[in-house]
Amino acid sequence: QVQLVESGGGLVQAGGSLRLSCAVSGRTNSNYNMGWFRQAPGKEREWVAAISRGVGNTYIADSVKGRFTISRDNAKNTVYLQMNSLKPEDTAVYYCNIAQWLGTRWGPVGGTWGQGTQVTVSS
Repeated sequence: QVQLVESGGGLVQAGGSLRLSCAVSGRTNSNYNMGWFRQAPGKEREWVAAISRGVGNTYIADSVKGRFTISRDNAKNTVYLQMNSLKPEDTAVYYCNIAQWLGTRWGPVGGTWGQGTQVTVSS
């Protein structure tokens, strides 16, 4: 069973940066596509970024393209989300999960989520 622990969130002013980390245990994260998702208050959870297993191709949602990057350190079993030029609309709880391509977007594998990490961007 995979366990996911997100960290690195916090309160930041608009235009600032944060780097989120997702520690993966229970499986070697290099064997999985991994993704970041977020859920803002009153909204459905949405996909933000994904990184493929193996060569590590990256995929970024249009809403954050050019500002967010995803990376992974297989030796540390950790996936990162670098967030730059943050906007108030980026305020959400951010989650990582094993990801799968659904044809038009990336989605989570299974319904188990970690506790997430809160990102709050002030204007």
